[in-house]
Amino acid sequence: MIHITDRPSQSIASQSLWAEPGSNWRRGYPPLYSSPVSEAQFQLLRGAGFIAAVALAALLQRLRPHARLQGSWQVNGGLWFANLIVIGFVCGACACTVARWAAGARFGVLNAVAVPRWFAIATTLVALDLVSYGWHRANHRIPFLWRFHQVHHSDPTFTASTGVRFHPGELLLSLPVRLTAVALVGASAEAVVLFEVVFTVANLLEHSDIDLPLRFERTLGRVGITPALHRRHHTKLGPDRDSNFGTIFSTWDRLLGTYLGNDSATAIETGLPGFDKLTLPRALVLPLQRTAA
Repeated sequence: MIHITDRPSQSIASQSLWAEPGSNWRRGYPPLYSSPVSEAQFQLLRGAGFIAAVALAALLQRLRPHARLQGSWQVNGGLWFANLIVIGFVCGACACTVARWAAGARFGVLNAVAVPRWFAIATTLVALDLVSYGWHRANHRIPFLWRFHQVHHSDPTFTASTGVRFHPGELLLSLPVRLTAVALVGASAEAVVLFEVVFTVANLLEHSDIDLPLRFERTLGRVGITPALHRRHHTKLGPDRDSNFGTIFSTWDRLLGTYLGNDSATAIETGLPGFDKLTLPRALVLPLQRTAA
């Protein structure tokens, strides 16, 4: 742990993304605590990122549709609204709050070492995406978690709206994991909001009814998750669902043996057998009733 004995003379605004290890921004002020990102700004930036992601996904689905699906908008929109209320009430900008607390307490890896600012931000993106991979995989392996996650997979269509089809219980269960990761990594508030924006864009795009040009799709799939790769994860075929758990990077699937290739030329039936006509009330009580195979 680094002990601070002096305060830097330069202002936070003048600190560069390319600050060198041991420079004033890292010596005097931990990046999270001194970050100019407040809780209100965090919410605003995250909301703006979501709106931009929805607009981009809708545009690409119109310009390059895969199957011209309509989407389960009533159920998916209802779940999104329920999550907006529940998570907004329980958490709000809690990831930002935890990040700022960790910095003030000098808690977490990135608050204990001197590294360039750009490296700290990049490390946060990679580390939090790895945690997301692990959590997603756990949702498929642990029966109790699958009870909630099956609501997401029960969508018979595969469109951008599927990206917001999550049971409130799943998101509540994920909060301790996400917040613990933010604290242990020592992520700055600015890095956390950047991760959430990138994660949101990736999540909505990979759930979209989009056909990418095959050459571009295969190139992108070497490092990232494409709609075709994630479409295979949503197949009705049980074994194939245990693949392609990544959200931003496909690296974790490749390294940990859960990668299954796919491209837009392949037709895949998505959803869960016997769950094609879920209403919003049924989706909300599904975790209390039965579990899909």
